[in-house]
Amino acid sequence: MTEQSTSSLTSGPVGPTPTEPETAVPAAANASSEKPRGLWGDAWRDLRRRPIFLISMAIIIVLLVMAVFPQLFTSVDPNHQDLARSRQAPSAQAWFGYDLQGRDIFARSIYGARASIVVGVLATLLTVVIGSVFGLIAGYFGGWLDNVLSRFGEIFLGLPFVLGAIVILTTLNPATGVPDPVRITTLVIVSISILSWPVSMRIMRSAAISTRNQDYVKAARALGASPTRIILRHLLPNCLAPVLVYATIALGTFIALEATLSFLGLGLRSPVVSWGVMIADSRDYITISPHLLIFPAGFLVVTVLAFVMLGDAVRDALDPKQR
Repeated sequence: MTEQSTSSLTSGPVGPTPTEPETAVPAAANASSEKPRGLWGDAWRDLRRRPIFLISMAIIIVLLVMAVFPQLFTSVDPNHQDLARSRQAPSAQAWFGYDLQGRDIFARSIYGARASIVVGVLATLLTVVIGSVFGLIAGYFGGWLDNVLSRFGEIFLGLPFVLGAIVILTTLNPATGVPDPVRITTLVIVSISILSWPVSMRIMRSAAISTRNQDYVKAARALGASPTRIILRHLLPNCLAPVLVYATIALGTFIALEATLSFLGLGLRSPVVSWGVMIADSRDYITISPHLLIFPAGFLVVTVLAFVMLGDAVRDALDPKQR
């Protein structure tokens, strides 16, 4: 072999060209860095593509800002009274007009979001917590404990809501004297939760029954995990999806229930400012001054509709059969 051929063998490229690793390594790194998404990751990706979710979230964010910082929307005192302006129609000075006591309806509608949303959120949290605890216990242990808790929940489920609320609120909060805003708000929240928790219990119980027979639960039980650890670490994270959907829709429903109780004179009352109180104050003047009813009712309808649309979007995103 000549010296020229020997030098060409030793100096020539051996293996792939220098450009091949540069293109192959990033591709392999990108492929390895992509992790499979779980249920919540797929749901969030699906929700971001749904216009109904984006619209409902935009409305809810505005309502939350309105409830926390009402001063950003109006500088008028919602309780300032001027009888000379009683039941005046909407104008440039007062966009929504004035109510029977001469109070600015626009300012009261803005400030009314706080009480209505607080009642809805706290009632939803209390309802879901009570129902989830009973549902997880009944679904995991089963047997006689499941029967006792289920029958106990059916007692409350069989009570008509309005009748049960009348009994609770009239017994614990007599209509005499000046009402305490904190006391009556707490009683309304507790009343809604007591009469509504069996629904969330049934949802959580069904999810727990189907989850307790999964292999990872059986493996944890075989390894000696305590029932508390199994419920908190395995059952609860995998049973949250249906309860979350229910809670989202129930929040709007509970806001409407608060307005219903206030309209009947059982819920919030003045000096608390809420949409239900405003609707109750306008009941005798609907035909001659419809603006007293239209604007607070409009806020209430939009709020309930926003939470219902959000619940529908979350339900469709978390249910693989809807995709």
